[in-house]
Amino acid sequence: MKLMTKHIPQHILYLNGVSKTFDGFKAINDLSFTVKPGELRAIIGPNGAGKTTMMDIITGKLKPDVGDVFFRDMVDLTKHDEADIANMGIGRKFQKPTVIESLTVFENLELALTGNRGVFKALFHKLDAEQYRRIDEVIKRVGLAEKRDWLGGNLSHGQKQWLEIGMLLNQEPDLLLVDEPAAGMTDHETELTAKLLKEIAGERSVVVVEHDMEFIKALACPVTVLHEGHVLAEGTLEQVQANEQVIEVYLGR
Repeated sequence: MKLMTKHIPQHILYLNGVSKTFDGFKAINDLSFTVKPGELRAIIGPNGAGKTTMMDIITGKLKPDVGDVFFRDMVDLTKHDEADIANMGIGRKFQKPTVIESLTVFENLELALTGNRGVFKALFHKLDAEQYRRIDEVIKRVGLAEKRDWLGGNLSHGQKQWLEIGMLLNQEPDLLLVDEPAAGMTDHETELTAKLLKEIAGERSVVVVEHDMEFIKALACPVTVLHEGHVLAEGTLEQVQANEQVIEVYLGR
């Protein structure tokens, strides 16, 4: 009897020749880059470089005019909508936290459990032992164990960011897209957030869009620089900081 082997993707995310135009303006212009399974990648670039449009295309909010967008080598994301893509294992955290402030930390994480898609269903569904274990594990991982019964609205900005990352982890995605997690954080919160994202990477792929160079430095990961919807440079932070084109269009401003 022939045993079926699980496909191990070469790329968790593959973009090739992707372009998107709005009223004659090319927000994304022949964009190509890849992310490997378990990789932590930082995306930087000036405002208008196409970072948000890129994430909108990956998550199905927008469709590209041309180009290939594949998940786990074989899934053509351009043929699926936002809900399908989220269920496939791509999670996105927006810059502004979207936790439900009237619910506790535990209840927010319960709501985010895979399969519990509605507020009523989630809050009146009896959790089994494995679900309790999963929530407890995530609460500890994001540093909110002592705040499990706090309302979301009583958390600091940084703690709300961690809670939202925890909510994404509860959905067990293969790829996390994280938009400017360090914005508005204290130095200590920024340090802890970098540590958290580094711990998550390896188990799953994490793509971080950020402007804070100290935060990028703390991530210690490959960096992709976008400019005018195209990859301008890639490499370590030290390499892209020394790139004359990057200095001219972004870092030198």
